[in-house]
Amino acid sequence: MIINHTNIKNPYDLTKCKFLGKGNNGAVYMLPNGYALKISYNNKNFIGEYQILEKVNGNKYFPLIFEIGQNYMVRECVEGKLLSKYIKKHGMEKKLALKIIDMLKEFYKLDFKKIDIRCRDIFVQKDGTLKIIDPQKFFSKKRIFPKHLSKGLYKIGVIDDFQEILKKYDLILFKKWNKEINSYIRYLSKESHKLVVLNYFKGIMKKLF
Repeated sequence: MIINHTNIKNPYDLTKCKFLGKGNNGAVYMLPNGYALKISYNNKNFIGEYQILEKVNGNKYFPLIFEIGQNYMVRECVEGKLLSKYIKKHGMEKKLALKIIDMLKEFYKLDFKKIDIRCRDIFVQKDGTLKIIDPQKFFSKKRIFPKHLSKGLYKIGVIDDFQEILKKYDLILFKKWNKEINSYIRYLSKESHKLVVLNYFKGIMKKLF
């Protein structure tokens, strides 16, 4: 059961909490009981995140939520390593790729409209399971392929490995996403090339003047 204190602003003493980090939408602290306390900066995004967590509460990929207030929520503390950092250290392991694919397939089961997630919003736990933080617009924004996830994997240099594993594991899903992913990666590659050329000429101009 989620305790609802939507008319109350954060009642917790932050001097007794451990600061974990902050982003565009809020700051996160660890309470003495080990739960995470998120203080909101952006009320619109905060409400959207809470509504998603409330609907999926108990799903293995999302942190449990225990309490909601006017500008705060108390939820399960998500630890482990950021997906991007984990891959940089261990590479795109087959077992990890399969877990990512199964997580995305779960999005369909949850009736999400947005079949996508950023690498920076996925944590690999100590036991190898995946947890998502800062969920946004899963029920309101339509996206038929993992665009932001593909961008993150492309930047790390493992998008081809991921697609090869996907092809062998779930050919139907591979065919559903492959064209969109490849088209987007070609776009990213062109933009990256343009940036390299631009920086090259900027360097020349600095030397000349």
